[in-house]
Amino acid sequence: MAEQPPQNDEDRGFIRDQVTTGLSELRRAFHVLRHRGPSQVQFWFIALLVGIAAGLAALLFRKGISIIQGVVYNSKDVRALQEFVTDVDWYWIVLIPIMGGLLTGWILHLFTDDGRVRSVADVIEGSALYDGRVEKRAGLASAAASIITLSTGGSSGREGPVVHLAAVISSWVCGLIKANGITGRDLLGCAVAAAVSASFNAPIAGALFALEVVLRHFAVHAFAPIVIASVAGTVINRLAFGDVTEFILPVNTTLDFYVELPAFLMLGLVCGLVAVALMRAIFWAEDVGNHVQTLTRMPRWLRPACAGGLLGVMAIWFPHIIGVGYGTTSAALTGELLLHEAIIFAILKVAAVAITMAGRMGGGVFSPSLMVGALTGLAFGGIATSVFPNVSGSETLYALAGMGAVAAAVLGAPISTTLIVFELTGDWQTGLAVMVAVSLSTALASRLVDRSFFLTQLERRDVHLAAGPQAYLLSMFRVRNVMRDEDHPHAAAEDDIWAMIEQGIYIDPNATLEDAMPLFERNNDVFIPVATMGEEGKPPTILGALFQVDALKQYNRALAATAAEEHS
Repeated sequence: MAEQPPQNDEDRGFIRDQVTTGLSELRRAFHVLRHRGPSQVQFWFIALLVGIAAGLAALLFRKGISIIQGVVYNSKDVRALQEFVTDVDWYWIVLIPIMGGLLTGWILHLFTDDGRVRSVADVIEGSALYDGRVEKRAGLASAAASIITLSTGGSSGREGPVVHLAAVISSWVCGLIKANGITGRDLLGCAVAAAVSASFNAPIAGALFALEVVLRHFAVHAFAPIVIASVAGTVINRLAFGDVTEFILPVNTTLDFYVELPAFLMLGLVCGLVAVALMRAIFWAEDVGNHVQTLTRMPRWLRPACAGGLLGVMAIWFPHIIGVGYGTTSAALTGELLLHEAIIFAILKVAAVAITMAGRMGGGVFSPSLMVGALTGLAFGGIATSVFPNVSGSETLYALAGMGAVAAAVLGAPISTTLIVFELTGDWQTGLAVMVAVSLSTALASRLVDRSFFLTQLERRDVHLAAGPQAYLLSMFRVRNVMRDEDHPHAAAEDDIWAMIEQGIYIDPNATLEDAMPLFERNNDVFIPVATMGEEGKPPTILGALFQVDALKQYNRALAATAAEEHS
């Protein structure tokens, strides 16, 4: 009994420490709420406004396609466009995409510096390299060109242009509020999430698409505003179209998962190869288009019209290739197509998409990849159910899994694409089949291209984002901003600079650290002279020297900032 009071003192001390710690945490929380809370709430409000604006832009883009398509093809239902095209005289089927191509080419020629449509790849580049900003003038021109393309016989998707249009809105807001890099990227993610959600009526997938594909990280600080914007975009969609899914599936999409697991594993591998074929067809066609344009000295404004002529000829016999293709996708998901039809339509859609993209007509690859995937899955399912009729489920289940598998491999976005498929169809019971096919297709395709269609596009432009920040951060810094000029207290000796220049060792001030680091590695020098070459017979102008230690410090700071943003 004599030893009990010390024990009570110890308990009281423990309780006192806990109370003191709790009060301290409450004071700190109140301080954060008082000094940082209002600004955070203000940013969420801005994110909401950006989400509403991006959602409205997506809605207007979609409505614009429907209106123009209805006038041009006399179509009352965009989803059943091919049924109305068959009533149009054959020469109009050819002339309409040619005229659309001429108008598209004229717009891009006047308002872009290279005649190229901006899309998701440019948004990813803007997020990584330009503090969340994209080109506004070229972006608006690209949106107009894509509307015309999708309304006049182009074979591509509406989601890519909508994503870039949303990025234009966020870039304008960033300029208005003078947002820094982190804020700019967060607002870009908000706009993209809202645009995707408004396009697909898929709020969960919209938010994850922005994080997975555009920002390429899942930072906690970005999650709340992006979700707010995504919900805003979904509300815009549902106010206009109601709470309905994009595709209606038959009710018998059931799965005896363990029995059919090998089939869906095989489907995933097949879809991965199909996705690679789709991507490589687009890139090959683009190379051919560039070669033909150079060889014939064709003006760039004429290139979309030539592609439109090819599409028009194809559409005379196969009108299914025209437009976004949701009607054919829906027919595949409901099993309304025969096996040979699914195979032929898939091949023709790949060719049509390649011609459209190579012709620089506008549009994206998301909807085409859904259509090609659904057709691939339906064909695979038709074969599987005929070979193993006793253990196979519905053909339409394979179409659903194939749709997700090809799209995920093309986009390089297995998580968000899986969710988009679920939200597009409203069928969550078949999730296991979709997940298995998506995982295999993405794993295979990412080994055969640079992670995704968009990142491969950037690699072809010598923009190296696929390998991560460690690969592209050096390209963000100009030599002139890191070098030591002649007045620096620790500048390089002038005699040493001239000696190296005489050996041909120097770098231009407008070069990047990505250009400089191989020089350091090759010559093993402490510094590299920075100079501009004069006209013939005149000596170069020395501006200073780039020290390797300064370049490495800049690189390390950039890596640390990127890591801090991604883990905040």
